[in-house]
Amino acid sequence: MTQTAVVLLPYSKNTPDLRDPEARLDEAVSLTKAIDLNVVHNECVSVREIKAGTYLGQGTIDRLADIIESEKVDVVIMACHLSPLQQRNLEKAWNTKVIDKTALILEIFGQRARTKEGVLQVELAHLTYARSRLVRSWTHLERQRGGAGFLGGPGETQIELDRRLIDEDIVKIKKELAEVKKTRELHRKARKRVPYPIVALVGYTNAGKSTLFNRLTRADVFAKDLLFATLDPTMRQVRLPNGQNIILSDTVGFISDLPTELVMAFRATLEEVLEADIIVHVRDYSHPDTEAQKQDVESVLCDLGLSETVENGMLEALNKIDMLSSDDKKCVVEKSSRHTTKWPICAKTGEGLDDLLLAIQNRLTAGYKKIDIKIPIADGKGVALAYRKGQVVSRVDRNTFIKMSLLVNPMDLALFDTYRVG
Repeated sequence: MTQTAVVLLPYSKNTPDLRDPEARLDEAVSLTKAIDLNVVHNECVSVREIKAGTYLGQGTIDRLADIIESEKVDVVIMACHLSPLQQRNLEKAWNTKVIDKTALILEIFGQRARTKEGVLQVELAHLTYARSRLVRSWTHLERQRGGAGFLGGPGETQIELDRRLIDEDIVKIKKELAEVKKTRELHRKARKRVPYPIVALVGYTNAGKSTLFNRLTRADVFAKDLLFATLDPTMRQVRLPNGQNIILSDTVGFISDLPTELVMAFRATLEEVLEADIIVHVRDYSHPDTEAQKQDVESVLCDLGLSETVENGMLEALNKIDMLSSDDKKCVVEKSSRHTTKWPICAKTGEGLDDLLLAIQNRLTAGYKKIDIKIPIADGKGVALAYRKGQVVSRVDRNTFIKMSLLVNPMDLALFDTYRVG
């Protein structure tokens, strides 16, 4: 039987926010539905000041208590960050389970993780979060256990024992993640031996990254109209218009106020973004909060140490243009034509993807030098070098030699000294 939920978004009229409260509430409802809860009531709750003990004022708590009781609600989702004390007091007042935004996202992550790394990262985030909840959250944690041996003393309190057990689990999981990290580093080194550039897709959750990834790579990565449909990074090979191969990486989606526990836990996954040669920011351009979502994504990237990339301008794939009105779509296309970083696309239909691939190609070859070379027809190593270290613009085969025009990274020019013409 499906459990029922009430979703509440506390907000303050005195605190400026780019994001409309109703849009933030819709996002919280979508997150709740993502774990198959039946939302029977949702509302934005105006808060003059945050109460240290309950977050909400007593009048609001009493009013909501009537709704929660009449609807026989199983869980209340508070779309904010609650302290352990606030959570405990609200549960007492409403006589039902209360979870905050961090716990909700952790629940989603727990359902979606598939790979060993993803499962470990979710477990680490869960434990880190649970540890913060042990600060006298529940009264059963205050009782003592007897000491062992002759010098046992009064023994540990239950809260100390629980915290110690959690700490031991955290250390164990961190060791396992370190092993996974080593494996990923070996994979990276292997990719560098076959030096294909890495292009990472980033973006707000549900912006369409996995749909775009599937369309470009002909893969079957889980892509659905759900928040956090992707948790585990996936990489596939893609061929650009000039024949050059790249590695395309699909990553976990971002969200506003992404909890610290999650940023830290998924840092290993996001390291693929740090290693990328090009970052493509996939945006849901049909979303009313697309600009606020853009700021949230850029904020997380800056936290990861990619401020320079953000400032210099990433490639932006303005996705879901099929959902815009014809006038809005025309306006977006016209505006984008004046930029070299914004590309309107529809990952679902494939519209605009050729232009996006060409933009990636141009970004990769920016600064490359064009050279002409002649390679003896029998010099297989020379031909292999041309295709491995250069981008072949043209090729003419003669009886005794092959003539090529290449685009070459300036750092690799010396490799072609013996073959260059002129």
